[in-house]
Amino acid sequence: MKPQEIYQLVAPDLVKVEEELHSYTHASIQPITDVGEHLLNAGGKRIRPALLLLTAKMLGEVSHSTIRLAAVVELIHNATLVHDDIIDGADTRRGRPSVHAQWGNSMTVLAGDWLYMQSFEVALREKNLDVLSTLIEITQQMVEGEMIQLTLIGKADAGADQLLDIVKRKTAFLFSGCMKLPAIAAGLAPKTADCLASIGMNLGMAFQLVDDLLDLTSTREALGKPVASDLQEGKLTVPVSFAMRNGDAHAKFKVETVLSERAFRSVNRSEILAVVEQCDGLGKTRTMAEDYVRQATQALAKFPQSPYRDAIIAIPDFILNRSA
Repeated sequence: MKPQEIYQLVAPDLVKVEEELHSYTHASIQPITDVGEHLLNAGGKRIRPALLLLTAKMLGEVSHSTIRLAAVVELIHNATLVHDDIIDGADTRRGRPSVHAQWGNSMTVLAGDWLYMQSFEVALREKNLDVLSTLIEITQQMVEGEMIQLTLIGKADAGADQLLDIVKRKTAFLFSGCMKLPAIAAGLAPKTADCLASIGMNLGMAFQLVDDLLDLTSTREALGKPVASDLQEGKLTVPVSFAMRNGDAHAKFKVETVLSERAFRSVNRSEILAVVEQCDGLGKTRTMAEDYVRQATQALAKFPQSPYRDAIIAIPDFILNRSA
């Protein structure tokens, strides 16, 4: 199943989600509305709301509550992007000026905070404590992941377990929630909700590991931001960590230099890619992503066959083979 076919299954519902998002980001304070419109008009794949909607359809039907929750997870995702761009000093996002580049740090911090609060205000309308508890856990994990990553900025000796923990907290927990929330909203047994949460977690782990690969191998045009920006921001990622663990002294020195300079001055991007390839960092990271995909696919086999289950099973291929 091609990505277009996957999205087509939930296209009418995604239109409704988009309408909800625009209504939720329209505020009485004009700068909030401006920031919200800037974020939404930048596009994005909307993979998180699409995953939530596909899960809901696999379990039964899409209700207005489902549409609302799909909008909430996208709001939370956008709030994290706003804050991440400040922390990273990123000037572009999805090929456009980032919010902080256009409005400055102070306004951007407040806009990100407002988006978080708005997402929870919307979620409160569900009057479901399990939904709120899940969203709170997701948000806490994402913030903790960002804080852990900050403690490792510029450090070349970050361990594999630490890096995977950051991946889990910053990315995979939200994917997990996208598959767990429809089960909670439908009143299904906790065992079913936990199974779906585990599937989403594995999909999220694979998604971010592929993202780390693309950060090294894609183009600025495809990514909408500079290539190898993670390393330039002082962040050691999983594929680059293989060069630190398995590379020779020369390879390690190159990685350490970029992390220290926070720039590609003494060492260029192609040199980093070369040392990562020499240690098979790309291949090993991809194998890890494929293993997470395998676990997700096997667990999905427990659910009755439907076009929506087939679409979720196809998402891993989309993740593994995406170019941006």
